[in-house]
Amino acid sequence: MSAPTEITLHQQSQTLEVAYEDGARHTLPAEFLRVYSPSAEVRGHGAGQEVLQVGKRNVAITGVEPVGSYALKIIYDDGHDSGLYSWDYLYELGEMQGNLWQEYLGKLVAAGASRD
Repeated sequence: MSAPTEITLHQQSQTLEVAYEDGARHTLPAEFLRVYSPSAEVRGHGAGQEVLQVGKRNVAITGVEPVGSYALKIIYDDGHDSGLYSWDYLYELGEMQGNLWQEYLGKLVAAGASRD
């Protein structure tokens, strides 16, 4: 996957809009990006080590920094800043957003946890 053609952080709506050369355009909410952070803190260090993220409904993005020519570092107001979102991963999140979001909500219910 090549680099996005456009990346826009919308502060008011707390969404990251990412456009690609193939015409795809994804609008990714801060909460969604935070709970699917590619960091070890969220994903663990292997299968089965994922950590369910709770209480992230109002998380905000405070910064977005390019990492080389392959990824973004997203900085959140809860102090999280260790995940590097590769171009491939951002594209995958956009394409799978609906399914991933439902999966996350299901995990919250199963754990008796909340987005708040």
